[in-house]
This record gives sequence, C-alpha cells and structure tokens, in this order.
Amino acid sequence: MSNRNKGIILLLISAFGFSMMAALVKLSGDLPTVQKTLFRNLVSAIIAFWFVIYNKERLFGKKENQILLLSRSSLGTIGMVLFFYAIDNLVLSDADMLNKLSPFLLIIFSAIFLKEKARTYQIVSIIIAFVGTLFIIKPAFSLEFIPYMAGVFSAVFAAGAYTLLRVLGDKEKFYTIVFYFSFFTTITLLPFTIAFYEPMTLKQWIYLLSAGAFATLGQFGLTIAYKFAPAREISIFFYSTVVYSALISILLFGQVPDLLSVLGYITIFGASFYMFLRNNKEATNL
Repeated sequence: MSNRNKGIILLLISAFGFSMMAALVKLSGDLPTVQKTLFRNLVSAIIAFWFVIYNKERLFGKKENQILLLSRSSLGTIGMVLFFYAIDNLVLSDADMLNKLSPFLLIIFSAIFLKEKARTYQIVSIIIAFVGTLFIIKPAFSLEFIPYMAGVFSAVFAAGAYTLLRVLGDKEKFYTIVFYFSFFTTITLLPFTIAFYEPMTLKQWIYLLSAGAFATLGQFGLTIAYKFAPAREISIFFYSTVVYSALISILLFGQVPDLLSVLGYITIFGASFYMFLRNNKEATNL
C-alpha cells in the first residue's frame, strides 16, 4: 500500500474518531459544557501521558516553547468549549461543518500573523465558504442564533490554535503537544466543573470517557496521516466527518439537516475541493 493511501485511510479513521466524539458528547445529555469538555480532555491527557513517558520525552515541552504551547492550549480550550456548546444545541452535522471553517480562517490568520501571502484562489474559496456558512446559519438574530455563532467562533479559535501549531512545527513531539493541551484544558476547566458539577449516571460516564478515547484516536490519526502524505494531497478526505455526522444525526438523534443546511455543506465542501485541486496543481508545477 502506498504512503498516500495509508494517509487517506488514517484520515478517514481520524474523521470517524472525531465524529464519534461529537456524537457521544451529544448523547451524554444535559450536562454543563465545561464538564463535558473536561472529561473529554482528561482521557486524552492520560493516553498522551503514556506516549510521552514511553518515548522518554518532556511532559511540558522545552522552556523556549512555553509561550507558544500556552497560547495554543488557551485558544484550543476556548474553541473546544464553544464547539461542544454548538454540538449540544445544533444538528450535529451543522455544528461539525461550521467547525470545518477553520482551514479557511487559517489562511487569513497565516496571512496576518505569519506574513504568508493569500493567493487569489484562496480568497475566492474563503468567500464561497462564508456564503455556505450563511446557508447553514440562516441568520434570524434570535436566541437560536447563539449556538450557530458558537460554532463559527469555535472555528475561529481552532484556526488560531492551528496557526500556533504551524509556528511550533517540529519543535515539539506531537504527543507532548497533545498532553500539554489536554492537561491545560483539564486544569483550567476543573474549578468551573466543580462549581457547576452535575452528578452523572453510569451511562453518562461511559459516554464521556468514550468520547475522550475517540477524540484521541482522531487526534493521533490526523497527526500520523500527515506524516505519510502532505496535507495538500489528502486533507479533503477529512471532510468525511460531515458525512459521518449527518448519518449519526439521522440514525441516533432523528435530526435531519434541512435543505439550506445541505446546500451549505455542499458549498463549503465545494470551496474546499476547489482549493484542494489548486494546491495540488501548484505543487505539480513546482
């Protein structure tokens, strides 16, 4: 099997992991969002801790990378809380697709903060993706608008975290970064979880701990996939999360996305696919 195909398979597995995480978070029911986020990250911290110890690496990274690691973890924590809030209050596939705006926002942040010039086709893709977002959100400026904005801002903060990950590059091992982020989120949210703690049934414990395990599968699968093949060649396959989430929404929750939402999915996916083709074309011409 070629490295490219290995990367694609790992990306499909990663997408499934993240989709299952979102479904299990939603299945855990009416619990505070910070409580759900803490338990999801606690499991990731434990698994990443084992990887760091096994490979005899630093748990908290190098001294010179602390500002980057802290900033990445802070943005990632806020983004995750907002994403979980959107999951709880929206059709699962709507929340997932809004979160998938992060690659487009990453282009904007890279242009602003990393001084990477955005190409014309990337700007066109961003505009198309924004139009697709409006189809999903269907702005009405009522209370129902809040979860949609949480979904959008989850992508904003995720893109900020990914921008810092690009700056980190190979300065730290991926399992160190995952542990740092998961540990930071757990410690940061612990006081809020204690303050607003809701007792959980055995089923809710199982759902949230399983969500953490699937999230770790998704995170590691994503990281390893890009070691087999460049992101420009395989990243489009990560959008399979929306297919998974749509099927889960229908089968588990009886939530069917409306026609405008589906149109939004197609529009955002189309923008991503267009960018994917252009990236590959440019790479071929180099």
